[in-house]
Amino acid sequence: MTAPAIRRPHDQLSRLAAALFSAAGMEVEKAEAVGRLLVLTDMMGRSTHGLAQLGAYLDQLERGLMEGGGEPETLRDTGGTVVWDGGYRPGLWLMERALALGFERLPGHGTFTLAMRKSHHIGCLAAIAKAATDRGYLAIIASSGPHTKIVAPFGGKEGLFSPNPFAIGFPTSESPVLVDISSSITSLSQTRERAAAGRMFENPWVLDSEGRPSRDPSVVEGGEGRGSLMLLGGTDAGHKGFGLALMVEALTGGLAGHGRREGSTRWGANVFLQLIDPGAFAGREAFLGQMDFLADAVRASPPIDPGAPVRLPGDRAARLIAEAEAEGVPVPAPLAQALRGHAARLGVEAGVLD
Repeated sequence: MTAPAIRRPHDQLSRLAAALFSAAGMEVEKAEAVGRLLVLTDMMGRSTHGLAQLGAYLDQLERGLMEGGGEPETLRDTGGTVVWDGGYRPGLWLMERALALGFERLPGHGTFTLAMRKSHHIGCLAAIAKAATDRGYLAIIASSGPHTKIVAPFGGKEGLFSPNPFAIGFPTSESPVLVDISSSITSLSQTRERAAAGRMFENPWVLDSEGRPSRDPSVVEGGEGRGSLMLLGGTDAGHKGFGLALMVEALTGGLAGHGRREGSTRWGANVFLQLIDPGAFAGREAFLGQMDFLADAVRASPPIDPGAPVRLPGDRAARLIAEAEAEGVPVPAPLAQALRGHAARLGVEAGVLD
């Protein structure tokens, strides 16, 4: 029987994560940003992209595949639009820097758009968008991994795209709406997690090497001849997920001027970030009035199952964040064990996990 998860204060877990990254060679400011956002991701219930990623990040850092220091290179800056080369620096830190730059410039432009090439992994897009919604702004974020070919185009059977996530966050007077989706039905992290545990998907969410729908996540593992993640919409309406994948490619690799054509094999991301101030349009009060009306209507919608009321994307995250702040962040036993192992190897105190 698996030991139950322990709960620990979010600030202590953030400090532990930061200490581990710092001990592995990441600059302190970067380490703190990455640790903070990984823990926030766990607080939001997105466990595959939270501290579960810490081991992979440490491996990349220690092998020199994630840069622990330095600044992004500005390739173009028109004021309202910016293009960066992230130099494979920590993606979560780069996104915090991009948001900070956008917040500085929104008063003069109303909108701010950044395209970035060669970021490292940027984690959970909804956790990044929340920083904008907390300030009353809208955020649109897209990411693609030009090194990854795991989602086939509609009608094809060979992977060409990464899952290509896309997110939008916007404020309401209650909790923010945080939409975080991808062009595939499931993510690569979830597929690997299922395959490692020997668990099938409840429905056919992947394609085998011949393009046949399958519930078996292991068909995606392996090298040549492996299967692919099924596009959002499945075999009947996968053209919709295909369209989303193409849109993300244009916003990320296209606007950043770097993508699949270069044939990168290094784990990284091309990123699109747009921030919008409602005050530059019909006004913040008008925006909140419209969105609050919509949010109320959604939650008041008669549910199919009376025991499962209709909720907005972001409602669960808000509830889980409040729960984690009050009771601590859940740390599953296998993750706690892995964190202790990293701490012992790097000489970092991990008493918070005792």
